[in-house]
Amino acid sequence: MRLALFDLDHTLVPFDSGMAWTRFLIARGVLEPSFEDFYLEHCRQYVAGTLDIHAVHRAMVAPLGRFEPGQVGSWLDDFEATLPPLLPAPAQALVRRHQEAGDLCCLVTATTRFISERFARGFRLAHLLATEPARDGEGRLTGEIDGLPCYREHKLTRVAQWLAARQEALEGFERSFFYSDSLGDLPLLLAVTDPIAVRPEPPLREFAEREGWPVEMLAA
Repeated sequence: MRLALFDLDHTLVPFDSGMAWTRFLIARGVLEPSFEDFYLEHCRQYVAGTLDIHAVHRAMVAPLGRFEPGQVGSWLDDFEATLPPLLPAPAQALVRRHQEAGDLCCLVTATTRFISERFARGFRLAHLLATEPARDGEGRLTGEIDGLPCYREHKLTRVAQWLAARQEALEGFERSFFYSDSLGDLPLLLAVTDPIAVRPEPPLREFAEREGWPVEMLAA
């Protein structure tokens, strides 16, 4: 049996899924237009290494804590309905090829679950490992992260834990694939038999070319 793991942002989709959700909420009048620049600045600082994932998650998720969970869920349903045209056909075909080959497929992303699960359904991926948002006793989002965020070295940890719960391990697969755009995913890329750089940021492209890894662009 083979394993196929997929990153989401700038890999299966050529954009930031959190930004897509943010713009949807702004268009609905839920968030102020200035929130886009606020979120973008947090993302820039995160990429630059001056801000950690907890701060970025808090900035994006905490404002939703003032709304009833049912209302947020309704917005998410409406957001999900907008996604089909945004899912590139080459990325859908890639996932489908692995599924038709009988591979165990999973989306592995730092994006918070309540957003990424909508994309997972769009790609017909039954398995998802994502950053888990914390909720208070009434089910409202707090902005904090529950457990390990699903990013960098923790992606490898989360994958190992998921497989262990299935009584499986990375080493037990005939071949294992991981598709990613980011050098931050290097721990998991190095752990699989078939690392593939997709729309790679410059540091990952340089590393992939040096190591002879395949580079895919998955043009929209």
